[in-house]
Amino acid sequence: MALALTHVGAASGRQATYQRLEFLGDRVLGLCVSAMLYQAFPEADEGQLSRRLADLVRRETCAEVALAWDVEPYIRLGTGEKGIAALKQAILGDICESIIGAVFLDGGYEATADLVRRGFEERMRKPGRPLRDPKTMLQEWAQARALPAPVYRELARSGPDHAPEFTVAVDVAGHAPQEAKGPSKRFAEQGAAAAFIKRENITPPS
Repeated sequence: MALALTHVGAASGRQATYQRLEFLGDRVLGLCVSAMLYQAFPEADEGQLSRRLADLVRRETCAEVALAWDVEPYIRLGTGEKGIAALKQAILGDICESIIGAVFLDGGYEATADLVRRGFEERMRKPGRPLRDPKTMLQEWAQARALPAPVYRELARSGPDHAPEFTVAVDVAGHAPQEAKGPSKRFAEQGAAAAFIKRENITPPS
């Protein structure tokens, strides 16, 4: 389990980090959550199930689950990663998946499905955010107003290769750009879309 808690910044090489377990755990988590959703929502169509799946396996949700598991004190980080809030959430999300990967290797599918159920079922029943990610919600909002699709621009990248920080702006016709930072382009794009939605007081469809 120590391997599942070791960030690349604290390791001598990539083989001694959680990255391979994260890769495996990401796929196993998707399978476990998909099966859980299939059983829990027999009337939901494919689109509804897909939106729920995306909400549950997103990095932010995985980070919340990792915090609930109280793994933060045991994560092995390099000095450059400590105290960076955005990176902390990204690492917690990765750690959640790496733990799932480790449990799958050690205990098999049934043990992993039980772990995922205990970590994600309450969030499945009571999602804490709209069942659309910010980029999808912003795109649907723009389309409803006959606007071109939002455009995302990478403005800057800083930091070392193992802990980069991206600055991204989203452009929507007729509106001022909105910037956000994140430890990946995807994370920064989602942050820019979320900040635009908040700034413009956009509400999800009922």
